[in-house]
Amino acid sequence: MNIAAVREQVSQAHQHEGQTGQLKARLELQLPHLHPSIQLPEQDAQGTLVRFVSAYIDQVPELLEAAHEAAREAGIESQIKPVLKIAEAYFLQPPSVMQGHVGLDCLLDEAYLAHRLVEEVNDLYIRHFQQPLIPVDTTVANLIAHQLIGESFANQLDEVVHHSVDEMLNDESFAVESVEAYREKLSSPETGAAWKRWPCLSRQLGVELGQPA
Repeated sequence: MNIAAVREQVSQAHQHEGQTGQLKARLELQLPHLHPSIQLPEQDAQGTLVRFVSAYIDQVPELLEAAHEAAREAGIESQIKPVLKIAEAYFLQPPSVMQGHVGLDCLLDEAYLAHRLVEEVNDLYIRHFQQPLIPVDTTVANLIAHQLIGESFANQLDEVVHHSVDEMLNDESFAVESVEAYREKLSSPETGAAWKRWPCLSRQLGVELGQPA
């Protein structure tokens, strides 16, 4: 895993945004057309969205690092790492359709793929351990990012995620001795304490999903 390179990519995107305001301009255009279920504070709705996208992207390196570490502890690094490498590669070697794209607004697509990959792996862990690989709840954040990216392209990214997970992870991946040892460790107080540092991203930033008025 080359997390340092992903962090550098994110840092460069922040610098680009500081110089151009590209993300801010894009979100200003999108704001009147957002799905009515996306609830934003009346004061500084655009600023809230910019902070949400920035934090969503910023969280990716830490998310990949934590998922990799948890998989290593569980003894199934060889099964999980290739999936995480896909998310990493999406940042470091983006598809040709995105060549030349720079800035935070472009990294939103890559970040969505990474978050969705971890979400799918988490769902698998919940099925086998009754607990997630890492306790980050990005479901709402991913739904909001899906809307910001646009239905058509976000659905294509979802297909990439499903294909990747289906190809690389199955029930046999979890049928190893080390997994049983890890299952016991999950119920320890130390694990619970470590998980408290992963709050719900969208709620933390003041963006919620609700019933359209």
